[in-house]
Amino acid sequence: MNAARFAMTGAILALMLPLSCRSAAPPADAMPDMSEQAMSTVMGMDDRAAIGKVMLDQLELEGGSGGTALAWDGQAWYGTDYDKVWVKTEGSPNAADRDASSNELLWDHVLTRWWDLQTGARYDLGDGPARGWAAVGVQGLAPYWFDVEATLYLGEAGRAAARFKVEHDLLITQRLIVQPEIETNLYSKSDAAREVSSGLSDMQLGLRVRYEIRRELAPYAGVAWRRTPGAGQDTHSLLWVAGFHVWF
Repeated sequence: MNAARFAMTGAILALMLPLSCRSAAPPADAMPDMSEQAMSTVMGMDDRAAIGKVMLDQLELEGGSGGTALAWDGQAWYGTDYDKVWVKTEGSPNAADRDASSNELLWDHVLTRWWDLQTGARYDLGDGPARGWAAVGVQGLAPYWFDVEATLYLGEAGRAAARFKVEHDLLITQRLIVQPEIETNLYSKSDAAREVSSGLSDMQLGLRVRYEIRRELAPYAGVAWRRTPGAGQDTHSLLWVAGFHVWF
């Protein structure tokens, strides 16, 4: 008798369980069933959405034995997570050429999680004739959080050049940051009209200390050592620098 009652109770529970599951309503705050694409849009992670950024990594006054000058190193980009239009501009005036600047227009494409391929054109302005170059290089984050740029350039008359730049942010606190930097430029041929020598033409070592009032605005000060071509011989300059790191 007990066995028959136990079997009947089990049968009734087996019939009621599916009904109770079907009748249970989902929580009011439950996430609706969506595709991966829709979920990315709802959560603000659509990697196909176009966004942009403008950053002046350095906007500074440089001072030394040759007086003071305004220098800058900035870039801007617009596009998706995978493809962007990228603009770079850099001006480091010196006693021989107060109007020197290098300007690049590039297409940026993601290669790996940490590295991008960049191709496009560079245009140099300043004393002497302007020079145009085709550009191809990589930009990314090396191990231990070193920001690296390495670019090759091909110009007219068989000229070739290369630029290598490394920066690293050392956090003293969440707001106080020390940034060492090295940048080198190499050329395959001398260019007397622009006072550029073949081989290692110029090099800059810098050390800047900035304080982030906000993430988007940080004043800084530091020192820089620069080797540049001069009239018949290279010049070496030790400079003080002070300026702002700004992005938006």
